[in-house]
Amino acid sequence: MHAGWRDAVLVVAAAPLAYYVTATIAALRFFGRERRRTLPVYTPAISLLKPIKGVDFGSFENFSSFCHQNYPDYEILFATNDENDPAVPFIRSLAAEFPAIPIRLITGAPQIGANKKVNNLIALAREARHDILVLTDGDVRVAPNYLREVVAPFADAKTGAVTSFYRGIAEKSLGAELEAIGASGDFFAGVLVANWMEGMTFALGASVVTTKQWVRKIGGFEAIANMHSDDYELGHRIAKAGGEVLLSRESVWTMYPAQSPSGFWNHQVRWSRTVRLCRPLSYMGLIFTHGLPWAMLAALVAPVKWIGAAYLLAYLVLRLVMAWTVGVWGVGDGVLRRKLWLVPFRDAIYFAVWLASFASNRIHWGGEQFKMEKGQMVPAVAKSPTAKSGAGAAP
Repeated sequence: MHAGWRDAVLVVAAAPLAYYVTATIAALRFFGRERRRTLPVYTPAISLLKPIKGVDFGSFENFSSFCHQNYPDYEILFATNDENDPAVPFIRSLAAEFPAIPIRLITGAPQIGANKKVNNLIALAREARHDILVLTDGDVRVAPNYLREVVAPFADAKTGAVTSFYRGIAEKSLGAELEAIGASGDFFAGVLVANWMEGMTFALGASVVTTKQWVRKIGGFEAIANMHSDDYELGHRIAKAGGEVLLSRESVWTMYPAQSPSGFWNHQVRWSRTVRLCRPLSYMGLIFTHGLPWAMLAALVAPVKWIGAAYLLAYLVLRLVMAWTVGVWGVGDGVLRRKLWLVPFRDAIYFAVWLASFASNRIHWGGEQFKMEKGQMVPAVAKSPTAKSGAGAAP
């Protein structure tokens, strides 16, 4: 290789290493500051909205964790697509076990857009009795002080949304463990860097808290009813409307069910493709955070062996330190704590996923195929054999 190209590769290969250091510092700053912070005592009545589809290996424990909150006044509203959803008996059992908490179930929300979860959120928001809305997924589990922690920042009128990290509870499956490791040991590093450098301009889907007032300012949940990344869009639009989006120090738990190798691959590619189509420039920039392939390339082109070995060692040490600081020390992820040694293997797979995400602009979600156009899901309906040439897909 020409010396100029070799030197260029060695310089670029240092970028992921610098990113790992930056993310580690960002985690130390954020969690160190937040753990010293005293939040105001602010406990207005709230509505907890939970759009649900199906059940998983921890559903009843997840649902019941919201009934053990150290919080004075709240209601829980569940929504399913129909009354035959497997979650309905769980919800009815929950209401019977905790009669002191107002628990309601809504079914059959009108189809406003392609995103069925947001359709349910629209129906839930209309039924909610209180101004502050706490949105959590069905596979989320929380600690008893969760509501106090995520609602307290709304004592400041500038707060538009509060969102939370999530740590994994994974079934015994390599795919489930790799997904948990990817979120806590990699994805959250990028979130912390973004929060440090420019402030939060998006939300994380496991837990988002906002108010009816801010939802009205962005055009209601109806405005994101065709968006796949509804959590990102909700936070992004609130930030554009002038609301402050905050990261909470209070992490929640989320479930990672066992997956087949193909199921794991398809889920990772679908999610990565969605991120690419929603934030193309940011997604392209991720090439400079993939430390493993750059370290291997640097080792191949290095003029002497010790330089190549130094790149590989720096990748391994800095990458594991970042994953531990962000995911274990910061977020408190038990899966990553036990499986830290899987991080390089996960990095190798994710680089392949990153490349595969460029192969198409279509995703499979909820049993249907969609085209992604400017972040919106457009049903991709195949032409019938008798369709005339030039006929387009149904909207």
